[in-house]
Amino acid sequence: MPGKPHPERDSAKARWEEIFGFPPPPYLSVAFMEKALAHEQQCRRHGGMSAATRKALVRIAEGQPVSGASRGSLKPGAHLVREWNGRTYQVEVTDKGFRLDGRSWRSLSAIARHITGTNWSGPRFFGLNRGAGGRA
Repeated sequence: MPGKPHPERDSAKARWEEIFGFPPPPYLSVAFMEKALAHEQQCRRHGGMSAATRKALVRIAEGQPVSGASRGSLKPGAHLVREWNGRTYQVEVTDKGFRLDGRSWRSLSAIARHITGTNWSGPRFFGLNRGAGGRA
């Protein structure tokens, strides 16, 4: 709401700019910013991501395909994160499929359909192939 102070959001935005050197996208929730900031601090403290991972993330952000990003390349224990309509969803990859909110799922597409109410390619919705995150 314009004009109303948002101290938690203002604080998260200020820390984001301090750590990353640029302002966060306007649609990010405070909870998501806090998780991203904690992750970045952990990466800096423990050595960060490999060059290959950084390159793959840049490609995903640009909406380009990433080679090897399929269910077969997702290892149990991996987590996929997607923010949709102000809520952050975290999906865990398991030996038999995926887990969201304590419920097991056979496919990412079923999860994407559950989240959005419409048919989606699960890998596309979670940014694993061209059209990352459903961006047109």
